[in-house]
Amino acid sequence: MASPTLIVTHPGGAHKDDLLACAVLAAEHRVPIARREPTPEDLDDPAVWVVDVGGRHEPKLGNFDHHQFPRDARPLCSLSLVLDSLGLYQDALSFCDWLETAEWLDCRGPKHTAEWLGVERDILSRLNSPLDITLLRRFAAAALHQPGEPLYEVLSFTGSDLLDYLRSLRQRLTFLSHHAEFWSLDVGAETREVVFLPRTQPLPEDPSQGLPRFIHEQKKAASVIAMVYPDRRGSGYGLSRFEDHPALDFRRIADLKDVHFAHASGFVAKTSATDPTRLRQLLEIARAT
Repeated sequence: MASPTLIVTHPGGAHKDDLLACAVLAAEHRVPIARREPTPEDLDDPAVWVVDVGGRHEPKLGNFDHHQFPRDARPLCSLSLVLDSLGLYQDALSFCDWLETAEWLDCRGPKHTAEWLGVERDILSRLNSPLDITLLRRFAAAALHQPGEPLYEVLSFTGSDLLDYLRSLRQRLTFLSHHAEFWSLDVGAETREVVFLPRTQPLPEDPSQGLPRFIHEQKKAASVIAMVYPDRRGSGYGLSRFEDHPALDFRRIADLKDVHFAHASGFVAKTSATDPTRLRQLLEIARAT
Protein backbone atom coordinates (compact mmCIF):
# COMPACT_ATOMS: atom_id res chain seq x y z
CA MET A 1 0.00 0.00 0.00
CA ALA A 2 1.46 3.37 -1.06
CA SER A 3 1.77 6.17 1.48
CA PRO A 4 -0.69 9.01 0.90
CA THR A 5 0.13 12.55 -0.15
CA LEU A 6 -3.43 13.72 0.64
CA ILE A 7 -6.37 12.56 2.75
CA VAL A 8 -9.88 13.35 1.51
CA THR A 9 -13.01 13.14 3.65
CA HIS A 10 -16.53 14.42 3.15
CA PRO A 11 -17.59 18.05 3.63
CA GLY A 12 -20.46 19.17 5.87
CA GLY A 13 -21.01 17.85 9.36
CA ALA A 14 -18.20 15.80 10.88
CA HIS A 15 -18.64 12.67 12.97
CA LYS A 16 -16.43 10.95 15.49
CA ASP A 17 -15.50 8.09 13.17
CA ASP A 18 -14.21 10.22 10.28
CA LEU A 19 -12.47 12.63 12.64
CA LEU A 20 -10.66 9.81 14.44
CA ALA A 21 -9.84 8.01 11.19
CA CYS A 22 -8.26 11.21 9.88
CA ALA A 23 -6.48 11.71 13.22
CA VAL A 24 -4.87 8.25 12.94
CA LEU A 25 -3.79 8.92 9.36
CA ALA A 26 -2.50 12.38 10.28
CA ALA A 27 -0.34 10.82 12.99
CA GLU A 28 0.97 8.14 10.63
CA HIS A 29 1.55 10.19 7.49
CA ARG A 30 1.53 13.94 8.31
CA VAL A 31 -0.23 14.92 5.07
CA PRO A 32 -3.01 17.51 4.47
CA ILE A 33 -6.67 16.63 5.03
CA ALA A 34 -9.13 17.99 2.44
CA ARG A 35 -12.83 18.06 3.31
CA ARG A 36 -14.59 17.76 -0.06
CA GLU A 37 -16.29 15.23 -2.29
CA PRO A 38 -13.75 12.88 -3.90
CA THR A 39 -13.36 12.77 -7.65
CA PRO A 40 -13.15 9.51 -9.62
CA GLU A 41 -9.45 10.28 -10.02
CA ASP A 42 -9.08 10.52 -6.22
CA LEU A 43 -10.63 7.08 -5.79
CA ASP A 44 -8.31 5.54 -8.37
CA ASP A 45 -5.16 7.24 -7.07
CA PRO A 46 -3.34 5.20 -4.38
CA ALA A 47 -1.63 8.40 -3.19
CA VAL A 48 -5.00 10.00 -2.30
CA TRP A 49 -6.67 8.25 0.62
CA VAL A 50 -10.45 8.73 0.77
CA VAL A 51 -12.11 8.36 4.18
CA ASP A 52 -15.82 7.89 5.00
CA VAL A 53 -16.99 8.85 1.53
CA GLY A 54 -16.76 7.52 -2.03
CA GLY A 55 -18.71 4.28 -1.69
CA ARG A 56 -15.64 2.04 -1.92
CA HIS A 57 -13.58 0.00 0.52
CA GLU A 58 -10.27 -0.74 -1.18
CA PRO A 59 -7.36 -0.56 1.27
CA LYS A 60 -4.74 -1.04 -1.45
CA LEU A 61 -6.06 2.12 -3.12
CA GLY A 62 -6.52 3.93 0.18
CA ASN A 63 -10.33 4.00 0.02
CA PHE A 64 -12.04 3.57 3.39
CA ASP A 65 -15.81 3.97 3.13
CA HIS A 66 -18.39 1.76 4.84
CA HIS A 67 -21.67 3.31 3.68
CA GLN A 68 -22.02 0.84 0.80
CA PHE A 69 -22.07 -2.18 3.13
CA PRO A 70 -25.43 -4.03 3.46
CA ARG A 71 -27.80 -2.56 6.03
CA ASP A 72 -27.83 -5.78 8.04
CA ALA A 73 -24.02 -6.08 8.09
CA ARG A 74 -22.17 -5.85 11.38
CA PRO A 75 -21.67 -2.14 12.19
CA LEU A 76 -18.31 -0.85 10.97
CA CYS A 77 -17.15 2.74 10.59
CA SER A 78 -14.32 4.46 8.74
CA LEU A 79 -12.08 4.31 11.82
CA SER A 80 -12.62 0.52 11.92
CA LEU A 81 -11.46 0.22 8.32
CA VAL A 82 -8.39 2.41 8.82
CA LEU A 83 -7.36 0.51 11.96
CA ASP A 84 -7.87 -2.78 10.14
CA SER A 85 -5.52 -1.63 7.37
CA LEU A 86 -2.89 -1.08 10.07
CA GLY A 87 -3.48 -4.53 11.60
CA LEU A 88 -4.85 -2.99 14.80
CA TYR A 89 -8.61 -3.42 14.54
CA GLN A 90 -9.00 -6.60 16.59
CA ASP A 91 -6.84 -5.19 19.36
CA ALA A 92 -8.84 -1.95 19.23
CA LEU A 93 -12.08 -3.91 19.68
CA SER A 94 -10.55 -5.69 22.67
CA PHE A 95 -8.84 -2.71 24.30
CA CYS A 96 -11.04 0.30 23.41
CA ASP A 97 -14.44 -0.15 25.03
CA TRP A 98 -15.80 2.92 23.22
CA LEU A 99 -15.08 1.66 19.67
CA GLU A 100 -18.03 -0.69 19.20
CA THR A 101 -20.39 1.98 20.53
CA ALA A 102 -18.91 4.47 18.03
CA GLU A 103 -19.53 1.94 15.26
CA TRP A 104 -23.14 1.49 16.30
CA LEU A 105 -23.77 5.22 16.59
CA ASP A 106 -22.39 5.87 13.13
CA CYS A 107 -24.19 2.95 11.45
CA ARG A 108 -27.40 2.58 13.43
CA GLY A 109 -27.98 5.98 15.05
CA PRO A 110 -28.69 6.87 18.70
CA LYS A 111 -32.06 5.10 19.03
CA HIS A 112 -30.84 1.64 18.01
CA THR A 113 -27.51 2.15 19.78
CA ALA A 114 -29.30 2.95 23.04
CA GLU A 115 -31.43 -0.18 22.63
CA TRP A 116 -28.30 -2.24 21.94
CA LEU A 117 -26.64 -0.83 25.07
CA GLY A 118 -29.80 -1.37 27.11
CA VAL A 119 -30.14 2.27 28.18
CA GLU A 120 -32.56 5.12 27.54
CA ARG A 121 -31.74 7.24 24.49
CA ASP A 122 -31.18 10.41 26.56
CA ILE A 123 -28.31 8.69 28.39
CA LEU A 124 -26.20 9.01 25.23
CA SER A 125 -26.59 12.79 25.09
CA ARG A 126 -25.62 13.03 28.76
CA LEU A 127 -22.25 11.51 27.84
CA ASN A 128 -21.43 14.20 25.27
CA SER A 129 -18.34 16.26 26.08
CA PRO A 130 -17.55 19.87 25.11
CA LEU A 131 -14.29 18.47 23.76
CA ASP A 132 -16.21 16.28 21.30
CA ILE A 133 -18.43 19.15 20.20
CA THR A 134 -15.59 21.64 19.72
CA LEU A 135 -13.28 19.30 17.84
CA LEU A 136 -16.04 18.09 15.52
CA ARG A 137 -17.28 21.62 14.89
CA ARG A 138 -13.83 23.03 14.17
CA PHE A 139 -12.91 20.07 12.00
CA ALA A 140 -16.06 20.58 9.94
CA ALA A 141 -15.55 24.35 9.63
CA ALA A 142 -12.50 24.29 7.34
CA ALA A 143 -12.07 22.80 3.88
CA LEU A 144 -8.39 22.03 4.41
CA HIS A 145 -6.33 21.07 7.46
CA GLN A 146 -2.55 21.12 7.15
CA PRO A 147 0.39 20.09 9.35
CA GLY A 148 1.50 22.90 11.63
CA GLU A 149 -1.99 24.27 12.19
CA PRO A 150 -3.25 23.97 15.79
CA LEU A 151 -6.23 21.73 15.02
CA TYR A 152 -4.18 19.45 12.78
CA GLU A 153 -1.62 19.00 15.55
CA VAL A 154 -4.35 18.19 18.08
CA LEU A 155 -5.71 15.59 15.68
CA SER A 156 -2.23 14.20 15.18
CA PHE A 157 -1.68 13.98 18.96
CA THR A 158 -5.01 12.15 19.31
CA GLY A 159 -4.17 9.66 16.58
CA SER A 160 -0.66 9.15 17.92
CA ASP A 161 -1.89 8.47 21.46
CA LEU A 162 -4.43 5.94 20.18
CA LEU A 163 -1.84 4.14 18.05
CA ASP A 164 0.75 4.17 20.83
CA TYR A 165 -1.81 2.78 23.26
CA LEU A 166 -2.80 -0.08 20.95
CA ARG A 167 0.74 -1.00 19.95
CA SER A 168 2.22 -0.75 23.45
CA LEU A 169 -0.65 -2.54 25.17
CA ARG A 170 -0.22 -5.63 23.03
CA GLN A 171 3.47 -5.62 23.98
CA ARG A 172 2.49 -5.19 27.65
CA LEU A 173 0.08 -8.10 27.51
CA THR A 174 2.80 -10.29 26.04
CA PHE A 175 5.16 -9.16 28.81
CA LEU A 176 2.54 -9.88 31.48
CA SER A 177 1.85 -13.34 30.09
CA HIS A 178 5.52 -14.16 30.64
CA HIS A 179 5.94 -12.64 34.10
CA ALA A 180 2.66 -12.26 36.01
CA GLU A 181 1.66 -14.78 38.68
CA PHE A 182 -1.71 -15.68 40.18
CA TRP A 183 -1.88 -16.11 43.93
CA SER A 184 -4.70 -17.78 45.84
CA LEU A 185 -6.37 -15.84 48.65
CA ASP A 186 -9.06 -17.24 50.93
CA VAL A 187 -11.99 -14.85 51.36
CA GLY A 188 -14.56 -16.25 53.73
CA ALA A 189 -15.60 -19.62 52.39
CA GLU A 190 -14.26 -18.86 48.92
CA THR A 191 -10.81 -19.01 47.37
CA ARG A 192 -10.17 -16.05 45.09
CA GLU A 193 -7.08 -14.89 43.20
CA VAL A 194 -4.62 -11.99 43.18
CA VAL A 195 -2.46 -11.16 40.16
CA PHE A 196 1.14 -10.37 41.12
CA LEU A 197 3.71 -8.75 38.86
CA PRO A 198 7.26 -9.14 40.22
CA ARG A 199 9.85 -6.43 39.72
CA THR A 200 11.57 -7.98 36.72
CA GLN A 201 13.81 -6.26 34.17
CA PRO A 202 13.09 -4.67 31.82
CA LEU A 203 9.98 -3.31 33.54
CA PRO A 204 7.28 -1.32 31.68
CA GLU A 205 7.20 2.41 32.43
CA ASP A 206 3.83 2.06 34.19
CA PRO A 207 3.73 -1.53 35.47
CA SER A 208 0.04 -1.51 36.44
CA GLN A 209 -1.18 -0.39 33.01
CA GLY A 210 -2.50 -3.37 31.11
CA LEU A 211 -3.10 -5.58 34.15
CA PRO A 212 -6.92 -5.32 34.01
CA ARG A 213 -6.89 -6.20 30.30
CA PHE A 214 -4.51 -9.06 31.00
CA ILE A 215 -6.88 -10.43 33.66
CA HIS A 216 -9.78 -10.34 31.21
CA GLU A 217 -7.72 -11.94 28.43
CA GLN A 218 -6.79 -14.73 30.82
CA LYS A 219 -10.52 -15.18 31.60
CA LYS A 220 -9.82 -14.56 35.27
CA ALA A 221 -12.14 -11.58 35.81
CA ALA A 222 -14.59 -13.65 37.84
CA SER A 223 -11.96 -14.91 40.29
CA VAL A 224 -9.41 -12.07 40.67
CA ILE A 225 -10.07 -9.53 43.40
CA ALA A 226 -6.76 -7.61 43.59
CA MET A 227 -3.57 -6.65 41.79
CA VAL A 228 -0.05 -6.28 43.24
CA TYR A 229 2.51 -4.53 41.04
CA PRO A 230 5.80 -2.61 41.29
CA ASP A 231 5.35 0.98 42.43
CA ARG A 232 6.64 3.21 39.62
CA ARG A 233 7.50 5.94 42.18
CA GLY A 234 9.47 3.78 44.55
CA SER A 235 11.11 0.43 45.17
CA GLY A 236 8.05 -1.14 46.81
CA TYR A 237 4.67 -2.27 45.50
CA GLY A 238 1.20 -0.99 44.87
CA LEU A 239 -1.85 -2.97 45.95
CA SER A 240 -5.27 -2.28 44.50
CA ARG A 241 -8.69 -3.85 44.30
CA PHE A 242 -9.60 -5.29 40.91
CA GLU A 243 -12.78 -3.68 39.62
CA ASP A 244 -13.26 -2.27 43.13
CA HIS A 245 -13.99 -5.67 44.64
CA PRO A 246 -15.34 -5.20 48.20
CA ALA A 247 -13.51 -8.20 49.69
CA LEU A 248 -10.45 -6.03 50.43
CA ASP A 249 -10.18 -2.77 52.32
CA PHE A 250 -6.66 -1.36 52.35
CA ARG A 251 -7.51 1.08 55.14
CA ARG A 252 -6.93 -1.93 57.39
CA ILE A 253 -3.19 -1.76 56.68
CA ALA A 254 -2.86 2.05 56.74
CA ASP A 255 -1.10 2.18 60.13
CA LEU A 256 1.50 -0.49 59.44
CA LYS A 257 5.11 0.73 59.34
CA ASP A 258 5.82 -0.56 55.84
CA VAL A 259 2.65 1.00 54.35
CA HIS A 260 3.22 4.63 53.39
CA PHE A 261 -0.11 5.30 51.67
CA ALA A 262 -3.64 3.95 51.84
CA HIS A 263 -6.46 5.74 50.08
CA ALA A 264 -9.30 6.97 52.28
CA SER A 265 -11.71 4.90 50.20
CA GLY A 266 -9.67 1.76 50.80
CA PHE A 267 -9.25 0.71 47.18
CA VAL A 268 -5.48 1.18 46.83
CA ALA A 269 -2.33 1.27 48.98
CA LYS A 270 1.44 1.59 48.58
CA THR A 271 4.03 -0.34 50.57
CA SER A 272 7.80 -0.40 50.86
CA ALA A 273 7.63 -4.18 51.30
CA THR A 274 9.19 -6.21 48.51
CA ASP A 275 9.13 -9.75 49.88
CA PRO A 276 6.24 -11.77 48.37
CA THR A 277 5.53 -13.37 51.76
CA ARG A 278 5.03 -9.94 53.33
CA LEU A 279 2.88 -8.79 50.42
CA ARG A 280 0.63 -11.80 50.93
CA GLN A 281 0.38 -10.94 54.64
CA LEU A 282 -0.76 -7.41 53.78
CA LEU A 283 -3.47 -8.81 51.54
CA GLU A 284 -4.66 -11.13 54.30
CA ILE A 285 -4.80 -8.26 56.79
CA ALA A 286 -6.77 -6.17 54.28
CA ARG A 287 -9.50 -8.79 53.91
CA ALA A 288 -12.85 -7.36 54.93
CA THR A 289 -14.60 -9.27 57.70
